[in-house]
Amino acid sequence: MKKEQNKMEKIVAFLKDNGFINLSSEPYGGFSSSYDYGVYGVEIKNNLKQAWWNEMTKHHEDIVGIDSAILMSPRVWEASGHLSAGFADELVECKSCHKRFKADELEIPSLEEKIKKLKKDGAVGINEMDIELNTKIWKKCSCGELITDLPKKFNIMMKTFVGPIESDTNVVYLRGEACQGIYMNFLWAKNSARMKIPFGICQIGKAFRNEITPGPFTFRTREFEQMDLQFFVKPDDADQWFEFWKQARINFYINLGISKDHLRFHDHPQNKLAHYAKKACDIEYLFPWGWSEIEGIHNRSDWDLGNHSKFSGTDLSYFDQEIKEKYTPYIIETSAGCDRTLLAFLIEAFNEFENGRNNEANNVEYLLKLNYQLSPVKVAVMPLLKNKEGLQVKAREIYNTLKFEFNTKFDDNGSIGKRYRRQDELGTPWCITVDFDTLEDNCVTVRNRDTMLQARVKIVDLINYIKTHLC
Repeated sequence: MKKEQNKMEKIVAFLKDNGFINLSSEPYGGFSSSYDYGVYGVEIKNNLKQAWWNEMTKHHEDIVGIDSAILMSPRVWEASGHLSAGFADELVECKSCHKRFKADELEIPSLEEKIKKLKKDGAVGINEMDIELNTKIWKKCSCGELITDLPKKFNIMMKTFVGPIESDTNVVYLRGEACQGIYMNFLWAKNSARMKIPFGICQIGKAFRNEITPGPFTFRTREFEQMDLQFFVKPDDADQWFEFWKQARINFYINLGISKDHLRFHDHPQNKLAHYAKKACDIEYLFPWGWSEIEGIHNRSDWDLGNHSKFSGTDLSYFDQEIKEKYTPYIIETSAGCDRTLLAFLIEAFNEFENGRNNEANNVEYLLKLNYQLSPVKVAVMPLLKNKEGLQVKAREIYNTLKFEFNTKFDDNGSIGKRYRRQDELGTPWCITVDFDTLEDNCVTVRNRDTMLQARVKIVDLINYIKTHLC
């Protein structure tokens, strides 16, 4: 476990040092559970969102996209169940160290430990029934003490107010999930795009939850981004579409570079399903701390559209012209956390190795072996020497040509070897070196990040060369 913790600490430090992710509000000492995406972090995050968006809207002609508001009528959250106990965590507090937990995250002590605790508190003539009757909840804190108070319900929706007066009548909520905005636009999107069942509506957007126990790192935060698809189907077809989207979604991760061995399905047992779900499955990734969810696939039945029809008074059913029948569509949902998915890709791509230069202060180097679609910088252009004007001019010409085709970086700071290593850490697939031969033959040296092989390529062929290899 310590090895995995050390790996995670190293990755977190690496991501900060290289401009990927850092704790928010750093000049003030940071703000817990909030993170900023830096110069290269925002690029890879945008690339991930674009890859997901293309997968949904370009690869499937029966899916359209929207962008709904974060603030919605409070009635939306009443209908969805977010203001009821169904969207509340059980919160407990340790009487010894005063740390707070979700009740289901704590360890339940053994019978022997319970008896020992009761005897310590002065109980006599103990039997098993007494143990259960005389203690309200048996949970063990990380400090080793037992927590015996009843858990309290804690709704994790974030509140704010609209208008000049802060009162109960002006309360609104930051959306707890992005999918509700899709349901609000079901009829509008269906009619404007002339869609027929089966079809999907997708969106990428922020959601907010006042999590009791956020972390680790960007895996669970109070402000996060979701990539949601809500796919509307005939009730009788829901099971086959559920299986279709399970396989389609896990293939998305494999195609972008995550090993099959680091991915698995986790089916929810019937007694653990959310209030809206008939069937649920998580796609889990093997993080350094263990298997954890990066995406959920759910058969939400007709619960959402049915409830919103009832609460709003608007009929959200569908008349199927083919079978001349009216029904409330079932929804197959695929919901991915953008931040935790990005973290999985970064962990998967992170490589550490010794460079063999033992005379240097640090003989460890890093390589971010990202899928080319996700790499924040696609090409780095480097003059061999910084102080040679002819090399600088030619390198700038090449940079100015490539920057309109790819995310390109001009790098002339330090030795060529150090520049290569710097680009490897950023995950840059191609480094182009302009040397003295370039001034004679109009060819450059193109170095591949993964193989470190170099090829001489004509300047006029560079765009086609890179495009071909990026694909």
